[in-house]
Amino acid sequence: MNAVDHRLQAAGSKLLQVNGLSKSFGGVKALDTVSFDLAGGELLALIGPNGAGKSTCFNCINGQLRPDAGSVRLAGRDMTGRLPREIWRLGVGRTFQIAATWSSMTVAENVQLAVLSHQGRLRQWWGRAADMARQPALELLDSVGLADLADTPCATLAYGDIKRVELAMALSNQPRLLLMDEPTAGMAPRERNELAALVKRLVRERDIGVLFTEHSMDVVFAHADRIIVLARGQLIAAGSPDEVRADERVREAYFGNSVDNSVGTDMPQEG
Repeated sequence: MNAVDHRLQAAGSKLLQVNGLSKSFGGVKALDTVSFDLAGGELLALIGPNGAGKSTCFNCINGQLRPDAGSVRLAGRDMTGRLPREIWRLGVGRTFQIAATWSSMTVAENVQLAVLSHQGRLRQWWGRAADMARQPALELLDSVGLADLADTPCATLAYGDIKRVELAMALSNQPRLLLMDEPTAGMAPRERNELAALVKRLVRERDIGVLFTEHSMDVVFAHADRIIVLARGQLIAAGSPDEVRADERVREAYFGNSVDNSVGTDMPQEG
């Protein structure tokens, strides 16, 4: 058991509790009684083959979809079926597979808008000086390593830096829970691992719980504290990276029934 496991066990903390979550589209069960929990300061990876139900699970947690059954609780508070803006107000941040920033605005202005939205002052932005909420925006940018690019137009940034801007925006509401959908999509291997390491550092410093989906298994197995695996809408495995890597059900879900013992070498190794 590592240091993170000891801390989580000692705290007995369950920041996010997902119980019996189910969602169907027509006759297709996208989610079938999925249950898991997440503690503050923990990175939990949600993986699975295409069509496993990962996006549906995310969208039910974040309010884009209303589940047919089950519940989602944040720090004991039921947020099942609430609208995304209500869930955001409860302290849930989100980043998306395709980063969403205002390309015509500067880096700082994008984060300022997010801060003002959290403060309920967004309408004051228009027609006013662009220094509103600048200091908290600069502090957020400093936390993701972009303070020196504050006055740079987002349109000129490299994609990896755009992802960092989006992360700063997601942190603007001081979230207790952060949902990250394919956070390293479209990034080079070095950028992927740098962003994952940054997220892990911020999670520890701020005691944020992070649930993330990711196709890059090198990122998942190197940085996640725990991994849960969906296949055909059902939770088929959960555990540490080593436990999930060795699980035959996971190998079968990814590689099919014809797998043999040699397939384990295809699963990412830590280090």
